[in-house]
Amino acid sequence: MCQGWSNRGGLGTTLTVTNKKMMHFLRFWIVFTFLPKHFSCTEFPASATAPGDFIIGGIFPIHESVQNDNAAGEEQVLCNRLSVSRLAQSLMMVHAVEEVNQRRELGNLTLGYHIVESCGDVTTALKNTQSFMTGNWITNADSGQQPSPPVLAVIGGYYSEISIAVTRQLNLESIPQISYGSTSGLLSDKTRFPSFMRTVPEDDHQARAIVEFLKSHNWTWVGVVTTDGEYGRYAVERLRQHATANGICFAFTSILPDFLNDGRLKSSIMSTINTIIQNENVKVIVSFAKSNHMMYILNDLLKDSRGRGKVWVASDNWSQSNNVLDTTTWKLSDVGTVFGTTLKSGNSSKFERFLQNLDPNQHKNNSFLTNYLKSKKDSASGSSSSVDSRNTAIEELINATYPYAVFSIELAVKAITQALKDVCSNKTCNSSTLQPLEFRKALQNANFSMDGRNYSFDKYGDLSSGYDVLLWKQTSPSSLDMNNIIGYYSIEGQTLTLNSDEKQELYRLTDGMISKCSKSCAPGQRKHSAEGQPVCCYECYKCPKNYFSNTTDSEICHPCDTKTHYSGEGSSICLDKKIVFMAWKDAYHIALLFFAALGALLTVVVGIIYLACWNTPIVRSSVNHICILLLFSLLCTFVSVVLFGGKPKDQQCQARQVLFGLSFTLSVSCILVKSFKIILAFEFDPITQSVLKKLYKPYLIIPASMAGQVVICATWLAFEPPEPKWKTKDNYRLMYCDEKLKPAFIAMLVYIGVLALICFGVAFKGRKLPQSFNDAKFITFSMLIYFIAWIIFIPVYVSYEDVYLPAVEMIVILISVYGILFCQFFTKCYIILFKKDANTEVAFRQDIRNYSMGNDKKDLGQWFASSGAINGINNPVFPMESLSTPGSSDPITVTISINHTTKPLSTSQVSNPIPTVLQNNFDLKKKQLQRYLSLPSSKGSGTW
Repeated sequence: MCQGWSNRGGLGTTLTVTNKKMMHFLRFWIVFTFLPKHFSCTEFPASATAPGDFIIGGIFPIHESVQNDNAAGEEQVLCNRLSVSRLAQSLMMVHAVEEVNQRRELGNLTLGYHIVESCGDVTTALKNTQSFMTGNWITNADSGQQPSPPVLAVIGGYYSEISIAVTRQLNLESIPQISYGSTSGLLSDKTRFPSFMRTVPEDDHQARAIVEFLKSHNWTWVGVVTTDGEYGRYAVERLRQHATANGICFAFTSILPDFLNDGRLKSSIMSTINTIIQNENVKVIVSFAKSNHMMYILNDLLKDSRGRGKVWVASDNWSQSNNVLDTTTWKLSDVGTVFGTTLKSGNSSKFERFLQNLDPNQHKNNSFLTNYLKSKKDSASGSSSSVDSRNTAIEELINATYPYAVFSIELAVKAITQALKDVCSNKTCNSSTLQPLEFRKALQNANFSMDGRNYSFDKYGDLSSGYDVLLWKQTSPSSLDMNNIIGYYSIEGQTLTLNSDEKQELYRLTDGMISKCSKSCAPGQRKHSAEGQPVCCYECYKCPKNYFSNTTDSEICHPCDTKTHYSGEGSSICLDKKIVFMAWKDAYHIALLFFAALGALLTVVVGIIYLACWNTPIVRSSVNHICILLLFSLLCTFVSVVLFGGKPKDQQCQARQVLFGLSFTLSVSCILVKSFKIILAFEFDPITQSVLKKLYKPYLIIPASMAGQVVICATWLAFEPPEPKWKTKDNYRLMYCDEKLKPAFIAMLVYIGVLALICFGVAFKGRKLPQSFNDAKFITFSMLIYFIAWIIFIPVYVSYEDVYLPAVEMIVILISVYGILFCQFFTKCYIILFKKDANTEVAFRQDIRNYSMGNDKKDLGQWFASSGAINGINNPVFPMESLSTPGSSDPITVTISINHTTKPLSTSQVSNPIPTVLQNNFDLKKKQLQRYLSLPSSKGSGTW
C-alpha cells in the first residue's frame, strides 16, 4: 500500500483503500509503480480546497521549479521559487467560484474547488493531478482525509508542456481541461487532445501579432530567444513561417533549457548573451523565454554596454513579469525599449477588492495562501504589527495581478457554469448522475458571456479573444508599469491597431532604431539576395527603363504599361507618356498652314483674274472652262492640307486623304484634257487626228478619271477606313491617323501617278508650241515636279515615324499644287497683268503666224527640194527666215532666192509656186490653231 503524502506543514495520514475502491486503486497503483523513483509516494502536496456540489480542479505553477532533497536519506523532490503572480492566479479561480455561489447562478447547486500546483514541472504536475481522478481523497483541515467528489473540470495549467501531459491523463476519465495560458498550437489537435480547451488563443496568432509589429517598424533582421519546450518550439516555428512570408529574417535563434534546474541552463544563457553582443547590427530581439530565464539574461547582458539599448519584444510568457528586471540595479533605459504581447485583458478591479478584503481565517484550506502569509509574517518578524505584514502581502499580490489572467480564469469558470446550466436545465443534477462525457460535450458547445460580450469555443476548443500590445514605462526609479496597453491585435481581422494617443510616444522611442542586415533599397531599386545568404541580406540594383519600384526594399521592379507610361532607369514611378501630334500651335504646322492659306488665296486671285479677263486670248487659250475647274480642284487640294494637322479624329482621318485624292485627281484630269487638246491641235496626220477627235471628250474624260478614284476611296472607306491610333515611343505616345487599308492608300497614289504619267507623255509631244503660249512645256514641267516630290515622299513616309510625319505629306502636296499653280497660271497672269500688249488678238495671231510660217517654210523647202524646180528653175533655195506673213489681210508673199538673186514672188506673179498639198497644210494648221486657241475663224482664204 502507498503511504500518504505529507505536505510541507507535516500533515499526513495512512491511506486506507476499501474493497469498493479496489479497482480504481489498482489502476493508479500501476501508474505509480512506473513513476520515477524520486517521485514515490513520500509527500502529500499542498492544495486549496472548498466543498461544493460540483468540484472544479485547478493546477497552477505556484512554485516555478523543483529541486532534489536527499537530506533524509531518501530522494525527495521539493518545489521552490514561489511565484506571487501564479499564487494570485490561483486566488482568481477562488474568487470566480465564490462569485458564482454568491450570485446563486446555479440555483441551489454550488461549486467547490480543488487546487494543486505543478511547480513548473511535468512529472510533479502529473503526480498532483492524480487527486482529480476518481477514487482519490482530499485533505480537510477539520476532518482529515475524505473522499473527494468527482472533479467536473480542471482549470490550468499555465505552461503548454504541462498541459499536454495533464490533459492526456485527465482524458482517461474524459475530464475536460480549460487552460488559461497554454497557447501551443499542438493542443488544438482534437484527435490527440479531445478533452482540452482554453480561454486564450493559440500561439500562431501571437506569432502573427509579433510579425505585424515588426513590419510596422520595418525591422527585418531580428534575434530570437526561446525555451526548449512545446510552447517555445511551436511559437518559434510559427513566428519563422510568418516572418519569412513577410521578408523578416532571424539573425540567430538561441534555445534555452525549459527547466530552471537543468544543469545546462547557465552555459546556455552565457552563450545567448555572447550571441546578442556579437550581433551588433541586431537591434531587435523577440523572446519566448520564461520570466526567470529573462531575469538571468538581462542581469548579465546589461553588464556589457554592447548589450544595452536593444528593443525587446516579449511574448505573453514574461511581458508582465515584474521580476525580470532588477530595478535596484538597472533602469529601463539600460535595457532599451520593451514591447510585449499579452492575452486579452479584463477588469481586475473586483479581484483587487477581493484581495483587499481577504480573510485568511476563511481560507484555512488554502495551504498556498497560508504558507505565503506565514512567510511574510516571518520575514517581517521585527515589525510592530502582523497587520503590516498582511498588508504588504496583499499589496504584493495586487501588484502581481495580471489583468489577462483575471479575464481568462473568470472566463473559464463562466464556461463551466454555463455548461452546468445547460445540462441541468431539464434534469436533476448531482456529482453522481452527471456523466463526464455528457458534461464535456455541453462545455464544448457552451455559449457564455462576460462584460457584455458573448464567447464560445471553436471546433478546436480555442477561444480567439485577441492580444493587447504593451509598452513598458519607468514610473519611478524603482518601479515599472508593465500594464501600459498601447494597442490591440484582432485575430478575426489579423490587424494590429495602435492607440492614437500612444503612437507619438511609441515612434519617439523607436525613431532611428534600425535592425536590418543590409541598408534599405530606396524606391527605384530592387533588392537581390546573394546565393546562400538570407533574403534579408541583399544588394540594391536600379530598376531598368520602363520598370519601377515605389516602396522601400522592393523585391521586384514592376513593369510600366508601356502603352501609356514610361520610366527611366532607377525610377520610383511610371510617368504618363506625353500625347503628341502636330498641334496647331506648332511652328512647323503654322508655317505649312501659312503656305496652304497663301496657295488658296493665290488660287482665288488667279480665278478672279481669269474671270475678269475671260475673253482675252490668254484665258481663251487656257481652255477657260476647264481652267476654272482646275483652279477649283487646286483650291480643294490646298484645303485638304489643313486636315493633316491637329489632333487626329475619325472624320478628319477619313476626310484628309479622300479629299486630297479626289481633288488632286480632278486637277490631273483637267490637265490631261488640256494635254489632249494640244495633241489634237498639232497632230497633222489625218488618221491620228480623226481618232483623237473621237477620243477627245472633255466632259467624259474628267468624270471617267474621277470615277476610278471614287471607287478606290469608297472601297477604302467601306472596308477599313482610316482612324486615329496610338504609336508608343520611349517617353511619349504619338497620336496619328492610321491609313489602315494600305493597299487602298497606295492605289490612290498610284492612280494619280498613272494619270500624271499620261499627262506627262501627252504634253511632252506638244512641248514645241509658240513660246508665249506653250502649255505643254509647263504641263511637262509641273508633272516632273510632282513626280520628283512624290518619289522622294514615299521612302520618307515609309521610314519616318514621328510627330511630323503628316508634315511630310503636307509638304509634298504643297509642292505638287504650287508646281501646277505656278506653271499653269502664274506665267499667264504675268502676261495678263504686266504685258497687256501681248494679250491681244493681233499679238496672238502674229505669234501664231510666226510659229506657223516657221513650220511652213520647212515644209515648203522640203517640197521644193523634192520637186527640183519652179518655173523651169533648178534647185531653188528658200531661206526659212525669208518666208513671212506680213499681215493678216495681206496675201502670202514668198521670197525666192535663185542664183544668189533674191526677189519677192507673190502668188499673183508666180503661177502655182506652192503645190496644192502645201496650201492645204496651211489651211489645216490655221483651223487647228483656231480650235486650240478658241479663236474665231477669219474671213477670206489664207487670212486669220
